[in-house]
Amino acid sequence: MTCKPIIVVSRCLGFAVCRWNGATIENSLVKDLGKSVEFITVCPECEIGLGVPRHPIIMVQKDSGLVLVQPATGADLTEQMETFSHNFLDSLDRVDGFLLKRKSPSCGVANVPIFADPDAEQPIEKGPGFFAQSVFERFPDTPIEDESCLEDLSRRVKWLKSVTKG
Repeated sequence: MTCKPIIVVSRCLGFAVCRWNGATIENSLVKDLGKSVEFITVCPECEIGLGVPRHPIIMVQKDSGLVLVQPATGADLTEQMETFSHNFLDSLDRVDGFLLKRKSPSCGVANVPIFADPDAEQPIEKGPGFFAQSVFERFPDTPIEDESCLEDLSRRVKWLKSVTKG
């Protein structure tokens, strides 16, 4: 008997209404992938108690380091997100890959805007989201991609081979 690869996937990628704006992103390739893998879905923002819909959150660079804030409410969600991320990732017995939501301040694997302050209109740099950063630290040798990898055939094949060890 062959075990299916276990993929941690952002819940908003067709599994549930959990995005900040109340939307779900339907992705036929994610749906097709579900026939060959076992998914563990996660929405870090919902898991720390943010509702749907909700005010957007952003990453802000402060002297003390990177923080996760919700500008509309002034809430600093850094500690909650870090605690959830570490606890969730530590709870995983086995994981063969991650497929996360691009540009998300929690799940984005790269190119997530980082601002100088909550009111800034232009980012000062870009980087991974908070949850994704924890994934990189906890699972450095595990394939981690965002859903855009499924749109590019060569990236998709490379990621699929790496999660199936093929």
